[in-house]
Amino acid sequence: MADDPAKRVLAISGSLRRRSSNTALVNAALQLAPAGVEVSVYAGLEHLPPFNPDLDGDLPPSAVEEFRAALQGCDALLISSPEYAHGVPGVLKNALDWVVSSGELVDKPVALINTSSRAIHAWNSLAETLTVMSAQVVREASTIVPLDGTTLDSNGIAADPRLSALIVAALENLLGWTPDVRRHA
Repeated sequence: MADDPAKRVLAISGSLRRRSSNTALVNAALQLAPAGVEVSVYAGLEHLPPFNPDLDGDLPPSAVEEFRAALQGCDALLISSPEYAHGVPGVLKNALDWVVSSGELVDKPVALINTSSRAIHAWNSLAETLTVMSAQVVREASTIVPLDGTTLDSNGIAADPRLSALIVAALENLLGWTPDVRRHA
C-alpha cells in the first residue's frame, strides 16, 4: 500500500520587512508542520510587478507565472499579514490581484493568521477579498498568534509552547477542512 502523499501548504507573509514577525511566523510553521504536512514558504512577493491587466495575457510576467504555479501546487494556503493603515499591505493585495482571473484560489482552503491582537481591519479586508475570489477562508484555522511587541524569530516562536500550539492547531484545522463542509470566516 502506497503512503498517502503529504498535504502541501503554501505559507505567505504579507510583509517585506527583513525582521517581520509575520515572516518569522510562516518560517515557524515550516518547522512545526505535523506529520504528513509539507509547508513551503513563498518569498517572492517583491518580485511581482504592479498588477496590469494588459500584461495578463498568454504570456504573463515570469514572476506571475511562478506565483501562480506555487498556488496551483499547494493543497492549502496559510497567510500571515500585517495591517498597514487599517488595510492589507499593497504587496499582498497586488499578488492577489494577479490571480483574480486565473483562478488558482477557487475552493482553496486558506488560514489567515494575525500576529497582532490589535490588527483587525486588514484581516477582515483580506477575508473579504479572498471570499470574493472563491477561496475558502477556514475560520477554525484562522487565529491570532499574539506576537505583539515581541522580537522572537522563527526558532523562538517554534520553541514557545503556547505560540507553537496555536500554529500547529491552525495547520491541523486547515487540513481538516473539506469542500463538503463549507466553513467561512
